[in-house]
Amino acid sequence: MKTYLNGLLAPVDNEIDSKDLQVTGKVPEELTGRYFRNGPNPLPGTDPGHWFGGSGMIHGIRLAGGRAEWYRNRWIKTTLLAGQEFITDRGLDLTAVTANTNVIRHADKILAMVENGFPYEMSPELDTVGPYDFGGRLTTAMTAHPKEDPVTGELHLFGYGFVEPYLTYHRITAQGELAESHDVDVPGPTMMHDFAVTENHVIWLDLPMVFDVERVGKGSPIRWDDEYGARLGVMSKATKAVQWFDIDPCYVFHVGNAYEDNGRIVLDAVRHSRDHINSFWTDVSGSANPAPEIHGTTLYRWTLDPAGHTVKEEQRDDRDVEYPSFNESRLGRPSQFLYTVTDDAIVKYDTVTGVGHARDLGRAPGEAEFVARQDARAEDDGWLMSIVTEHDGSASDLVILDAQTLWTVAEVRLPRRVPAGFHGNWLADS
Repeated sequence: MKTYLNGLLAPVDNEIDSKDLQVTGKVPEELTGRYFRNGPNPLPGTDPGHWFGGSGMIHGIRLAGGRAEWYRNRWIKTTLLAGQEFITDRGLDLTAVTANTNVIRHADKILAMVENGFPYEMSPELDTVGPYDFGGRLTTAMTAHPKEDPVTGELHLFGYGFVEPYLTYHRITAQGELAESHDVDVPGPTMMHDFAVTENHVIWLDLPMVFDVERVGKGSPIRWDDEYGARLGVMSKATKAVQWFDIDPCYVFHVGNAYEDNGRIVLDAVRHSRDHINSFWTDVSGSANPAPEIHGTTLYRWTLDPAGHTVKEEQRDDRDVEYPSFNESRLGRPSQFLYTVTDDAIVKYDTVTGVGHARDLGRAPGEAEFVARQDARAEDDGWLMSIVTEHDGSASDLVILDAQTLWTVAEVRLPRRVPAGFHGNWLADS
């Protein structure tokens, strides 16, 4: 049995629309906008061979006036989905992607993203506009985890590749123009899923999950490489100079926040142990022999000291968690609270003390997206949004929690089960 085609990951087989959704509790009046959640959803009768390979599908819920006005789900109509081909001037088809990982809005463009190609522009009603390359200036793949600076409005991103240059940094202006690109020297084709930014630096994660050309056509071409090593890089936004710090081998899919502290860099992220990442990769790669369940996805903190060239590594909790999120008005600056998910719960961490408090939902939660209250008086004054699903797959809800107390404010019953996916975002009307 292939895990990525069954259970909570099982795809849905069509697109639907539903209006006037049932609400338990009360949707806050000021939540006027759309919650979009992206994830893999293979076409009926197809097998992508890996969970990450399924065609992207966005599930959208419209909230306004204290009501849940509609739900709709749409496949992202990429050239790969349509069986089309488009070769860029670099000899690569950067449009033949799944676009199945994340969805953001920047400079009034809604972009669905995956890390091995161009993003796809979507309409507010989830129609696919087409591949987006920032006026022809983007010539590499684009990460699914760009970072928007809350002060400058600039979007920082990167692309990694399987041939040189292996890593390229890009900066997009607040108006949506690609202003600069810069190659970053790394020793090989590392699978860099995420990164971090601070006020003055970019933090690179050069870790030992790498692309192996000899494995193409023989299952997943991504594997753990004991010889590659593991290091974090601190790059100056101004000079692009990078200082590298060796760390204990691990993998990181998702970072929380990072910030500068008296010349040091503090990074919070979810660390996967070698054994856990290999077990997980076997499960989502369609192996006929499922890997045993291995724990090891814990919240970690790295403190990097460029002056002393030292790094401190600290496990902050022993719970298995993933999908860290936070109030992104604090991105790159000191912040106190971090939200993660585990099997049946959302866990709120105080990153100053390291203490985590869990809210058991009794269902499988997706990433918990923080939405700040308009007149917020504290960093955690707002709500968390998460699509949660019954373990038997019978139903899904959009759950809105008070971010300070983790108590339920409202639950929106969705008209169908939503497969477990990746990342979502709240796109407010204003």
